[in-house]
Amino acid sequence: MPGGARPADETPVVFLESVDSTNAEALRRARAGESGPLWIAAVAQTAGRGRRGRTWMSPPGNLHASLLLTDPSPSAAAPQLAFVAGLARRLALKWPNDMLCHGAKIAGILIEGEGEPVTVAIGIGVNCRHHPSTVERPATDFAEQGADVAAPALLQALGPTMAARLRQWDRGTGFAAIRAGWLARAVGIGHAVRVRLAERETSGLFESIDEAGRLVLRLGDGRRETITAGEVFPISDGSPPSAPGLTADGRGAPLRR
Repeated sequence: MPGGARPADETPVVFLESVDSTNAEALRRARAGESGPLWIAAVAQTAGRGRRGRTWMSPPGNLHASLLLTDPSPSAAAPQLAFVAGLARRLALKWPNDMLCHGAKIAGILIEGEGEPVTVAIGIGVNCRHHPSTVERPATDFAEQGADVAAPALLQALGPTMAARLRQWDRGTGFAAIRAGWLARAVGIGHAVRVRLAERETSGLFESIDEAGRLVLRLGDGRRETITAGEVFPISDGSPPSAPGLTADGRGAPLRR
């Protein structure tokens, strides 16, 4: 069994008071010989980041954690880990790697990898007590939603559910089941969206994700376009898609309110 492919439910955790980025720390440890699976968690990050180099607000009280895996799959399948990680929490999912609560972003995932066989850091940030107010899209946190969620308890619940989803994914061979589960909780399916790409924007109907996790967009002329990476924004049609409510863990237990 390749290292990290099927981590035990009791995956070790390294707790840090402060770090530049839990993903960066995970990859540094990998270069020094650590193979994982290993969780890196920090009370605060000084240089937390999201996709496309964006700053990720990382104050104490929120969850900042990364799971280090070595050779979890062939390199081509590694980006699917964003969908695997999304299913480890019972929240609404926004393509490709955001988690929503009542339409506002409450968590994000950043997958970073290097080497061959690939070493992967799965970064997960969750707004438990705080959220940014000056962002392009609405954000929220558990406390604002009336839920008492402590970051250490959230990580304790996340570990086993993440391990279970990795076993289901099975190095990419089980992505069909991950895809079906992700689509069942996806926000915006069947609705018009605008997609910001690196050099252009396009729009159409969010039809699905394909067998590789790419967004399938049905254009106005009926053609379909598959998109590997981009930023998705809803186009209001007067009936915005709803998002599932909050639950505390992968088993569906309700949050304390």
